[in-house]
Amino acid sequence: MAGLLYLPRIFVYHSEANHESQKSVFKVMERKLYNYIMMPAMLLSWLFGILLIHSLGFAVFSELWMQIKIALVSILTIYHFMLGKYLNDFAIDKNNKSSRFYRIINEIPTIILIVVVFVVVFKPLI
Repeated sequence: MAGLLYLPRIFVYHSEANHESQKSVFKVMERKLYNYIMMPAMLLSWLFGILLIHSLGFAVFSELWMQIKIALVSILTIYHFMLGKYLNDFAIDKNNKSSRFYRIINEIPTIILIVVVFVVVFKPLI
């Protein structure tokens, strides 16, 4: 989760960088964060989530809170791969987004996290 919050912030700094030396440092930081921390964390999160669902029983899918949680986690997964696309754009120097864009999308995982925690803790009945 931390990578989903931190990578867009690096994108902000990268898009504002003026010198090639700064840009090359950001490229290394972005690549290492995404490939060595974020990707394994996402895969392990999905693995342990599936194992947890298996231990709870698949009947838990009939509950609304679990459906909402799975939908939001799926959106976070799509967001993760979207950040990977932006990472590739930076890697080949084809970024056409502003730092303001990255500041705005940096808020997406925070909002989703708050909703997921709320849904899991309070488990709406509807």
